[in-house]
Formats: sequence, C-alpha cells, structure tokens
Amino acid sequence: MLRTAAPPSPYPHSSLPRAADPDRRRTSASVVLRSVLEHGPVARSTIARLTGLSPASVTDHCARLTRRGLIRESAVPRRSGGVGRPHVPVDLDATRLVVGGVHVAVPYTTVALLDLRGRVLAERRLPHGTTEPSRVLARAADGLTALLDRLSDSRTPDSRTPDARTPDARVPGPRVLGVGFAAGGWVDREAGAVVEHPLLGWREVAVRDALAARTGLPVHVDGHARALVNAERLFGRARGSGSVLHLFVGNVVDSAFATHDEVHHGPRSQAGSIAHLPLAGGTEPCACGRSGCLQAELSERTLCRRAYEAGVPGIRGADGADPMRLVEAAAAGRPAAVRLLLERARMVGRAVSLLADVLNPERVVVTEMGVVHREDCLAALLAEVGGQRAATVAPTSFPESVLAVAGGSVALDVLYRDPLGASPERN
Repeated sequence: MLRTAAPPSPYPHSSLPRAADPDRRRTSASVVLRSVLEHGPVARSTIARLTGLSPASVTDHCARLTRRGLIRESAVPRRSGGVGRPHVPVDLDATRLVVGGVHVAVPYTTVALLDLRGRVLAERRLPHGTTEPSRVLARAADGLTALLDRLSDSRTPDSRTPDARTPDARVPGPRVLGVGFAAGGWVDREAGAVVEHPLLGWREVAVRDALAARTGLPVHVDGHARALVNAERLFGRARGSGSVLHLFVGNVVDSAFATHDEVHHGPRSQAGSIAHLPLAGGTEPCACGRSGCLQAELSERTLCRRAYEAGVPGIRGADGADPMRLVEAAAAGRPAAVRLLLERARMVGRAVSLLADVLNPERVVVTEMGVVHREDCLAALLAEVGGQRAATVAPTSFPESVLAVAGGSVALDVLYRDPLGASPERN
C-alpha cells in the first residue's frame, strides 16, 4: 500500500471555484496557489496585486499553503528598488509532495510520479499480459508502490555524508497526495469509472474504487484528452489562453475543449467523443458500418497495418505493433514510412479544421506521434489547417512524457482547484 499524506478527502467535482462560491477560503487559496505556480518565486505583495486579494488575506493563505507543504519561502530575499525592507518571495515546494499518475492505453499501462509543477519524477511502462480490468489496476497500484520506493531510496544519504552516521538516517521520502487515472474511451469523472473502452473490452469498470482500495489514497478519474487540456493550462503552452481545444490521436482518437478555465464534460462526461465523426477523404471501414470515421482512419492500429502492407521493416501488423517503429523507419530514410506519417498528419490537420470550425478555440494542442517527433509532419498538419488558424496550433507541451502527465494531471487539477481540501493538513 502506498504511503499517504492524509486520509482521502472528498472533492466536489466542479469547475474552478469563482469568487461568488460560498467557500471563499477555498476559492482564494486556489487563486493564490495558481499565482505562485505561474509567477513564483513571487512576493506576497505581488500576489495581492495580481489577484485582487488583500495583503492580509494573501499572507494568511500563504501560511496555510506553507503548512500543507505546497509552498515555501524562497532562499534569497528581494529588495524593492534596492531600498526598504526586503521581500521574501514564495515559490512552490516541489520536494515534499507528489502525485501518482496512471494511464491505461491499449497495449500498456503507464505509471508515474509527478511533482507539483507537473514534472515527471519517475515513470514505468507496464505491458498488458491481459486487459482484464482488475489485473491491470492491481499491476498499476503495485507499479506505483515500486516507483515510490525507488524515489525514496534515491533520497537516502550517501554513507560518506555526516547525516548517514546513524544506521536509520534517511532523507524523508515524499508524501503522495493522491492518484490520477486517465484513459481514452468514455470515462465518467463523477462516477470514477470507465464506462466503455471498446479496444480494451472494458465496460462500467469502477476504477476509482479499485485503485483506492489497493493504494489507500484518494483517486481521481478522467478521460485523457480532458486531463491533457488541464495539463496544458496549468503547465504547458496553453497557460493563460481563454479557450483550448485538445486533439488526441493514438489508438483512441478523442478531444477535449476548455473555456474560461473550465473543461466541458457534458452529461456523464461523454463530451469529446469524436471517434465516429466523418473525415473528408477517409476510406477506412469502421466497425459502425460506415467508412472514413475519424478513429478508424487515424488510429495507430490502422497506421501500423498500412505500414505492414507497405513493407516497412519492424512492423508486424496492426495488433501488438509498436508505432514508434514507423517513426524510427522514417528517421532512417524509409520513403514508405515518411509517406505514411505525412499522410496521417495531413488527415489530422483536416480533423483539426473540422473541430476548430465548430468550436473556434483560441489555441489548439495536438498529441499525435508524427507531429510530436517530426517537423515535416507538423508542417504538413499546419499546411492542411491553413490561414491564420494555423498559428494557433501546436504539438503537445509534453512530448517525452505525455501519457504520464495525462494520469498525474488529473490529480494535480484537483489540487489546484481545491488546495485546502486536497492537501495533507486540515486547519
């Protein structure tokens, strides 16, 4: 069982609290913590100016957040104009608290530990021996425990240091605030369940209950496209944007849309399900009986099958194939691999245009293998989008750890919306 910082606390699954919310203390604490995330190290007086809160309120909230291990005073005081009493800025404390992240993809599960800035501290990929839900979730919980043990061991003082003269001398290990779970398909955040994931064969899987029982931690659940929108808003390129569209293109193809700091979920969190939208120029048969549906056309299974048929080395067909082999083949100069990746990027560009025409977002973020790893694929996507809208499109901010960030950001979003409820201390 993972070591927990505090008993699980209920989190009201609502959007970021507004100033009119009854619990103004929670609202203000969230605003202060987000301000430290964005501007830290930052003086308390600057936080007051940026947020509109009174200096006394900011001081009180900073004290509360410090007791919870979320922020700390910066080591170097700053003078305003070189005169007067120096300001002691505050910054996030990224050393004491972590969150766990679990992302279940079609071929494997990713488990990770992230700090309060969304940086991945440790990560492990667990290939599926079976996709039976209880076994997948049990392995994920065990994997998180192993990562935490490894991280704690890495903080054990070297035997040559004075702190290690006693046998039990250790640097205190990090405390885990909670676990975030993300997956594609239909994920109900309120129920904490995967309602339907056809590629995994999952239906009505109570993920939150299963992981909480095995870890003893609060567990928060969401779809991976929505999780990544939150990650982009908190830690990535979309910070400060008024509206953001995220398109995730893997074996599962789905999307998420956020506006005014709120991600749209819809009834039972079914918003963003775009698998069966028709894609212009698409020809791939879909299980629904039509051709050219977005997921059937763009999925990694389709891509790998086409690569196998084109004779790209290292590709074994659709099932069990690693699509990164196609990227490696393209890097080695294989013309068929380059052609397939560019074709897919152009089709993704058409999907972006389709969604952007409906939603008109200020910024678009795309998570797609070719676009992430190849400049020519990004250029092909942007050319397909065209015009001024192309300037609003960018690849994911987390190219090397996107699945780990997806899982962890579910828990981090909870923290930044309600730091007083989600963090260890309660007073």
